[in-house]
Amino acid sequence: MSNEDEFYDAVTGLDSDESYEGVSEASFKDAQVSDSSRQKNNGSVPQANGIKKHRTSLPAPMFSRSTINIWSILKKCIGLELSKITMPIAFNEPLSFLQRITEYMEHTYLINRACSLSDSIERMQAVAAFAVSAVASQWDRTGKPFNPLLGETYELTREDQGFRLVSEQVSHHPPVSAFHAESLTGDFVFHGSIYPKLKFWGKSVEAEPRGTITLELLKLNETYTWSNPYCCVHNIILGKLWIEQYGTVEILNHSTGDKCVLTFKPCGMFGKELHKVEGYIQDKSKKKICVIYGKWTECMWSVDPQTYEAHKKSEKKGDNKKHKNDELERAENDEADDMPEVQETVCVVPGSTLLWRIDSRPALSSTMYNFTNFAMSLNELEPGMDTTLPQTDCRFRPDIRAMENGNMDEASKEKERLEEKQRAARKERAKNEEEWSPRWFQMGPSPYTGAQGWMYTGGYFSRNYQDLPDIY
Repeated sequence: MSNEDEFYDAVTGLDSDESYEGVSEASFKDAQVSDSSRQKNNGSVPQANGIKKHRTSLPAPMFSRSTINIWSILKKCIGLELSKITMPIAFNEPLSFLQRITEYMEHTYLINRACSLSDSIERMQAVAAFAVSAVASQWDRTGKPFNPLLGETYELTREDQGFRLVSEQVSHHPPVSAFHAESLTGDFVFHGSIYPKLKFWGKSVEAEPRGTITLELLKLNETYTWSNPYCCVHNIILGKLWIEQYGTVEILNHSTGDKCVLTFKPCGMFGKELHKVEGYIQDKSKKKICVIYGKWTECMWSVDPQTYEAHKKSEKKGDNKKHKNDELERAENDEADDMPEVQETVCVVPGSTLLWRIDSRPALSSTMYNFTNFAMSLNELEPGMDTTLPQTDCRFRPDIRAMENGNMDEASKEKERLEEKQRAARKERAKNEEEWSPRWFQMGPSPYTGAQGWMYTGGYFSRNYQDLPDIY
């Protein structure tokens, strides 16, 4: 197994120097799907109210990770790079990375809201809330998704939320996952490529965001671009695993010049900043119009800058004394990064407007990889899907299916078999001097940033799935 294979399988994320920022004109060249054929395609029977019912739990609870001594793995690799470490399957979650990035769409109603607003600043508020909500599902999600195989695909149609999505693993060296989502009513297109760069810091793993995300509001002729914040998983070796996200996210409206700058704050010495997000929206003349604040794990609010600054000054007066006392009580801990005590609610500034609030998680979430309701349904293989989906869809991956069903031994064996099959196929292509060509995406320039990236070519939903690779 090569270092690059082991590197991705070790923790989570993708690594690439490519970028995808292109706009697709092929979105609605696909064959239009009638209501009757959509119902057949998703293979489920609607409820009495016409809304499809999705499962709210997994077939089996998660395997206990407490029985795995990760230090027994890492201590043999002191002085080596993380790429030389292979993690047990118990540290996975039963989803492919293609399904994990589909979770960006959980709060699609925020995009739909932006499409309905007449004011550009209000649209930016909705888009900013969507950008924050897109990473909210990572809260307490310490399991790594499975590395997609080259040529692996995933599709999801949610008529209740008004979108359909297709994604594909377009490259293996370096690994790149491209996705394309579009409104069922032609209101928006949302697309990008995801490939974080991993860094191992001894007690934590940090994912550096790479790849630009693009949102196009078609009927308004507006385009927004941004990149995700850094993500860090603490206590990889010892202690309770916990996640923080930090860094600056800039959302640019290429049509109006409006910009939103969001700072995902690191927890800091006293933990008071854990999960907090703070930023502002400025117009093309760089005048600050409003402040956006909240927590990516909870909610986001908007208020005018003057009111916000006045509130912050009053807060600081009461904080100074408390910080001095905390510093005296704080003890040094070289074994684990203690997770700061989480303040469950955001202090709402009077006069603020609520932009987004996170949905509550299902009752069994803590025993099922801390999945949201949306995530619970992503690997569901509904009646009729086996004859409708392409054979490359990750719902058909035997290792993920086995893990979801609680059969860890089978999942581990299948994962090893699939990886070996992929390596054999790569050697065969090299022997025959054949280049791999993605089926649904191709490289092309972004009209907004000029960077080369992966662009959806259309045709997926026409259901012509001949000559697909046998990857499972």
